[in-house]
Amino acid sequence: MAGFDVVKQPNQVRRHIGLAGQNATVDENLTGFENLRMVGLLNHLNKAYVVAKSRQLLEDFGLSDAAHRTATTYSGGMRRRLDLAAALVANPPILFLDEPTTGLDPQSRQDLWSIIEHLVEGGTTVLLTTQYLDEADRLAKQLVVLDHGKIIAEGTSAQLKTQMGTTVLALSFASTDDALRAKPLLADLSTHSANIEGTVIELTVEDGPKITADALRRIDAAAISLNGLALREPSLDDVFLNLTGHKAEDTLMGDGAPEDRHGRKARA
Repeated sequence: MAGFDVVKQPNQVRRHIGLAGQNATVDENLTGFENLRMVGLLNHLNKAYVVAKSRQLLEDFGLSDAAHRTATTYSGGMRRRLDLAAALVANPPILFLDEPTTGLDPQSRQDLWSIIEHLVEGGTTVLLTTQYLDEADRLAKQLVVLDHGKIIAEGTSAQLKTQMGTTVLALSFASTDDALRAKPLLADLSTHSANIEGTVIELTVEDGPKITADALRRIDAAAISLNGLALREPSLDDVFLNLTGHKAEDTLMGDGAPEDRHGRKARA
């Protein structure tokens, strides 16, 4: 790890890594500034450095106005930002983030994404586990996809999507029964299994326009009511579904990330 032996040189390893777990571990009885100062002193850092670094991080993370409020008054997003700031007090070159945006509202997620991107631009190496594939798509340069503890794919987001094909055809029907009737009619139009969810069938195809025309002819010949259709580029959710047979929300990605009820994880 960072060029050091984790068994023989544990102290050097600790000095080079930071960790922000899935649940914020801030001390609610301390202020934001006191939380960061405590972490710095526990790391045996110079007191003057700790004070200056804590103030800088509070400003960088948009917490300056709340620096002297106890953490118990912070919102969930503020606590996550404070927890991430605490992991950076010692200025580690490698940062581990475990489900950093779980439970956050959309704006807080966007704010935290921006902070992570800024850290990477500044030279920090980030190892991120996440169950949100849009998050992995935006933040990760390299992805490792795990299912039930086994690596099932790895590469860049673009490389993984390329494996899916060029287009996803989504067909929306008037009822679930109509969708179930249509599914076997469309099965041979794609080398990938069709996904059906409620009244929508999705197919990953190589030639979107041609396959769409073929699908419409078959559906019309069977007198099945079609409400709408759409062609779109494949997403990482489509990749995960194709690889595992279940959606990302039903499992998790990343080794070391906490598993959900289906035992899935993800890592980026």
